[in-house]
Amino acid sequence: MGIQITEEVLKQVRMTPDEFLIEIAVHLYNIGKMSMGQARNFAGIDQLRFQKEMAKRDVYIKYTIEDLDQDLDTLKELEKLKNNPSDDSSK
Repeated sequence: MGIQITEEVLKQVRMTPDEFLIEIAVHLYNIGKMSMGQARNFAGIDQLRFQKEMAKRDVYIKYTIEDLDQDLDTLKELEKLKNNPSDDSSK
């Protein structure tokens, strides 16, 4: 299913088709309907540009307590690996 946005609508909102896609993508990310990857792909832009577009609209990366806990667990595991390298690495 495709959606067409008329030139008239784009003129009314004073946006190009690309700007409109970005606006929709950022909004869908902000309300939790798309992940950041899905939204940036939908908008057809790279990660850095998408984050800049989010910042322009005061939309921030969603980072939960669960995300922090996972990151901390990963760091602990990496520290263990660093301090106890496997014997296989010497081969």
